[in-house]
Amino acid sequence: MSGSLTHVDAEGRVRMVDVSGKPETAREAVAAGLVRMSAATRELALSGAARKGDVIAAAEIAGVMAAKKTSELIPLCHPLPLSKAEVRVEPHEAGLAVTARVATTGRTGVEMEALTAVSVACLTLYDMLKAAERGMIIDGVRLLSKTGGASGDWRADGEPAP
Repeated sequence: MSGSLTHVDAEGRVRMVDVSGKPETAREAVAAGLVRMSAATRELALSGAARKGDVIAAAEIAGVMAAKKTSELIPLCHPLPLSKAEVRVEPHEAGLAVTARVATTGRTGVEMEALTAVSVACLTLYDMLKAAERGMIIDGVRLLSKTGGASGDWRADGEPAP
């Protein structure tokens, strides 16, 4: 880990990082999260019979929409032309697992877009299922991997290659 923060200038003021001198490269990030819930709530979501409709489809599209709006939500993020934003919600023994894969060709990475996609998809699952279970827990939102850029490829310990 370097000792400096890229969004803080020499006087300690926050700023948007100037990426104009960086080359455009293919970049991809994968993030994940989990909504912990009872087996009954998970089965309700998977059955498509929840009161608010198709919970899985709603969460996946909400995640894609969030990835596209990341720069409007996170103050110092650059607006990026995304070439790919894919969100998957899948059953997990503890609830529903969410994975996002986001790609671009640009001067800065898409880690925040992938993390935002996962976060909003998890929040959408909570919103659509809260009538069945208010005690759900959004857990483990994290970056799994990133490729491209000057810092190179990165993968969380124990994660498979992207």
